[in-house]
Amino acid sequence: MTAQQTTVRLPTGEQAPALGQGTWEMGERAKTRNAEIAALKTGVDLGMTVIDTAEMYGEGESEKLIAEALKDRREEIFIVSKVYPHNGSEAGVKAACERSLKRLQTDRIDLYLLHWRGGEDLEGVIGGFETLKAQGKIRHWGVSNFDTEDMVELFSLENGNRCATNQILYNVARRGPEFDLLPWLRERNMPAMAYSPVDHARLPKQSVLNDIAQARGLSAMQIALAWVLQQPQVMAIPKASTLAHVIENAAARDVKLSTEELNLIDTQFKPPKSKRPLEML
Repeated sequence: MTAQQTTVRLPTGEQAPALGQGTWEMGERAKTRNAEIAALKTGVDLGMTVIDTAEMYGEGESEKLIAEALKDRREEIFIVSKVYPHNGSEAGVKAACERSLKRLQTDRIDLYLLHWRGGEDLEGVIGGFETLKAQGKIRHWGVSNFDTEDMVELFSLENGNRCATNQILYNVARRGPEFDLLPWLRERNMPAMAYSPVDHARLPKQSVLNDIAQARGLSAMQIALAWVLQQPQVMAIPKASTLAHVIENAAARDVKLSTEELNLIDTQFKPPKSKRPLEML
């Protein structure tokens, strides 16, 4: 881990780097495969050892890419994968996990998530996760795209409070979770995982982020990522499929925004004053 790396703490007390690597849309094109593999390896070299994927990503091709890139570095990395809601039953979760393990060429997934809500048997999912955990095939389990009421429902079920994290869409332009979801998670010592932490490159072309970036000699994307990393108990998993992008992301860990800069960001990207439905991409 680099000197600049900060961490988040899972409910078990285990710590993980606050900046990881996403792999959405990676592994799907032969012409970019070598560059993507190089990017993943470089990210791990730079301490971004949390690698996020899902069975949905390229219908398993992302998991295969991770195996090709990092199978010889398994002890260094923390693998996160996700199961489709249509596999959201006790038997379905177990079978999906076995397929992911095979594609990842590993004997365990460090954190296994239900990807979103979609008609799943939530009690069955928890039961499947707990069985997989007892078998050593997953180390932690959690959820993704769960709003506050979904988390309350989860915690009302047997062993639902063993959830380790909630992976959500959260960035400077989508701050809805700050009103109730993030406080709810923090009260239970549960980190949030922010996917699309720079809003899938959809941030405004001209904004206070650009002004701050220009003054610091950085990019607006680095400022947006640094903002996410400065939020307590939030892990960011940006995708970077080129070496230059990986290095740029890693450098965002060194950026500490001042109170004045944070206030300036709030003037354009306003924190929520009321409940907003959880957004998804």
